[in-house]
Amino acid sequence: MSVLGLLLPGAAQTKTTVDNRVKVEVKTSLGDFVVALYDETPQHRDNFVKLAEEGYYDGVLFHRVINNFMVQAGDPSSKTADSTAVLGEGDPGYTLPAEFVFPKYFHKRGALAAARTADQVNPERRSSGSQFYVVTGRVYTPAMLDDMKLRLADQRKQQIFMSLATQYKDSIMAMQQRQDMAGLQALQQELIAKTEAQYATAPFDFTPEQVEAYTTVGGTPHLDGQYTVYGEVIEGYEVIDKIQNVETGAHDRPLADVKILSMKVIRPASR
Repeated sequence: MSVLGLLLPGAAQTKTTVDNRVKVEVKTSLGDFVVALYDETPQHRDNFVKLAEEGYYDGVLFHRVINNFMVQAGDPSSKTADSTAVLGEGDPGYTLPAEFVFPKYFHKRGALAAARTADQVNPERRSSGSQFYVVTGRVYTPAMLDDMKLRLADQRKQQIFMSLATQYKDSIMAMQQRQDMAGLQALQQELIAKTEAQYATAPFDFTPEQVEAYTTVGGTPHLDGQYTVYGEVIEGYEVIDKIQNVETGAHDRPLADVKILSMKVIRPASR
């Protein structure tokens, strides 16, 4: 079987890759789809199963929908929200530690991932306790991926540089106060050298699996390694397409509510 066969949402897969995983059937007002949850992300898997079995998601809206990007749900306040409510802040009162299994699991079309708050307030990239999204994304050409690779490499270097700079925060402030431009310039060059050395130990690149997925079925590669991917759609992807194509208004909220009616956990007989 080709790698592509393993990446296509809903593609035929062997029992060892799907049937031994916990699955959840999601019934929505636009149809039903099924997700398989990854065993390698046990805290996210178990939390999703727990909330599904408790009925936590019953009546929750897909409150944020962006065509060719993703569809997002899981805000409990959306159950009773009127059409003017701004949604996306609700949760069960806890977060989950990040469980990155990258590059094995990435943001291909159909990936199930956890939403979270921004790095500025969430440097550990902890996941929302309930909000999730399903990737729709777009298909990229090899040239487009090459351009993105350069941008993401620069982004990673900037993150390394800023992390190093925080270690010299007091020194930088002292030099700024006494207007020691030579000292600041020397420190900057030192940090740039350290950044390049650290980056060289793990340079950014797309794996062959990512390249094949992103140039065939599509996805959102710029999110990789930033959010926890903990499952994927294996049936009913056409329903995700219906959701992503609805008309939206302010804050990317669908004008006509798209609702999760219920969820059903499907455990393999071996569990």
